Amino acid sequence: MRNRQIVMLIAAAALLAMAVRHPSAEINILTADASDRTPHQVKAAVDLGLVAFRLLITWTAKGLT
Repeated sequence: MRNRQIVMLIAAAALLAMAVRHPSAEINILTADASDRTPHQVKAAVDLGLVAFRLLITWTAKGLT
């Protein structure tokens, strides 16, 4: 009976650990002109299991006047 309670406690802890969202970093570098309707952009994402990184970089290709 005691072993069953321990196993249930471990299973509940494991389920809770899987449900918790892992930390992630989101970095946005927005250098596009506000009037540019279609700025160039690069998106990248890396998920290492324990942490995740997302990167967004935008820029304007045409010269600003």
